[in-house]
Amino acid sequence: MGMISTCYLVPHPPIIIPEIGQGDEKRANKTIEAMEEISRDVASQKPEVIIVITPHGPLFRDAMAVGIRRKFSGDFGNFGQPEVSLSLPGHTGMAFAIMEEAAAESIPVIAVDDDTCEKYGISPVLDHGTSVPMYFINKRYQGFKIIPINYGLLTRQELFTFGKCIRRAVEKGKGRTVLVCSGDLSHRLSEGAPGGFSKRGIEFDESLVSHLKNMEVDKIMEMDPQLVEAAGECGFRSVMIMLGVLDGFEAKSRILSYEGPYGVGYCTGVFRPQRAVSQVGQREIVVQKAKDDACETGKDSYVGLARLALETYVREGKVPHAPNGLPQEMLDKKAGAFVSLKVAGRLRGCIGTISPTTDNIAQEIIQNAISAGARDPRFYPVGREELDQLVYSVDVLGQPEVIKSVDQLDVKKYGVIVRWGGRSGLLLPDLEGVDTPQHQVAIALQKAGIDPAEKYILERFEVIRHS
Repeated sequence: MGMISTCYLVPHPPIIIPEIGQGDEKRANKTIEAMEEISRDVASQKPEVIIVITPHGPLFRDAMAVGIRRKFSGDFGNFGQPEVSLSLPGHTGMAFAIMEEAAAESIPVIAVDDDTCEKYGISPVLDHGTSVPMYFINKRYQGFKIIPINYGLLTRQELFTFGKCIRRAVEKGKGRTVLVCSGDLSHRLSEGAPGGFSKRGIEFDESLVSHLKNMEVDKIMEMDPQLVEAAGECGFRSVMIMLGVLDGFEAKSRILSYEGPYGVGYCTGVFRPQRAVSQVGQREIVVQKAKDDACETGKDSYVGLARLALETYVREGKVPHAPNGLPQEMLDKKAGAFVSLKVAGRLRGCIGTISPTTDNIAQEIIQNAISAGARDPRFYPVGREELDQLVYSVDVLGQPEVIKSVDQLDVKKYGVIVRWGGRSGLLLPDLEGVDTPQHQVAIALQKAGIDPAEKYILERFEVIRHS
């Protein structure tokens, strides 16, 4: 019987590789020492297989991507060091076994082989989310086979269940396997960080590291989706999968290090399953339950209409008429409106109108709900299988008013519109990570393609938010 002996949480900054950092890596010395300790630990266990969960390989919105190849290769040419390279054998048998277990649980998976790479234009080389931790491990230990898996943008429950599928596939095989969960925490820890600064990034990192240290699984799985989104991270989904792998066992956790020397949170940890306990089973994930319940039951007429419009369009290909029983103001008044869609706290679509383009608010919501789900150019159209996962919000815009300066803005109360030369950009109020009027205006200018040096017109507006 096979077993997963240890799970590791690792960051993946290429700068910690000496050939790339060239001295600057010393700022992350705690992380480097922890990665060296992990490599020694892996070598002491001599696993036959290493499974790597990465955020930076081929990313599919609706499926896990499992690497299927006899040999995986990669280098750090994108970081100026093409001569630093890796070549590792793959384990196709176990990869297919994981996919079979996932299919039995209705978890969508894609085999990333040569045909898939050609079809989707995917690079076959190892991504840095895999290559960085394997650089350290491979220096100290060889003789293993690798299975790289890129997580998909699935729900927390699906990711957790996929982790259980990994464990079952391993247990049906032979030998020892370790799981390497690659992912950085918040990218927003300081001014100049890759995602800009947000206090919520610090809050997210402190909460997650504390919960991991104490193996507070339910608290991790119930973390506020808005907090996770505001943090600008890439490791939370990897953690979800790891928790699924460990489900049904008492797990001993040890956080080796945490630091953020470049404005990005790096956490390294070792998680060993101990004795089996009563099977925890399918954990019920609570994500803003009160909000979701309100959306699903249509208690808010604005949100209920947005849901009706998109679901009718996706299921039947029809644009519905406004139903009976709507508040009279939705039928008598005109206003611009934005409809936003989220799945597990992450944006799934958002389309709106600054000024009214239809006969009333109800028609505005119907039009924009369908556009948010089917025509937002940043996303694939929403599929039927996603409808039950969507969380809706509707913002009805007040009349914009011209203002003279940014000092007349309040990011919590007012949205902003910038206009110049036929171009315009809008930003709604009270958005995560937008903490100052200056930041609010800068984003709106960027969206509009307006140079900050141009003499643009500045407007503000209030919204009524329904969620």
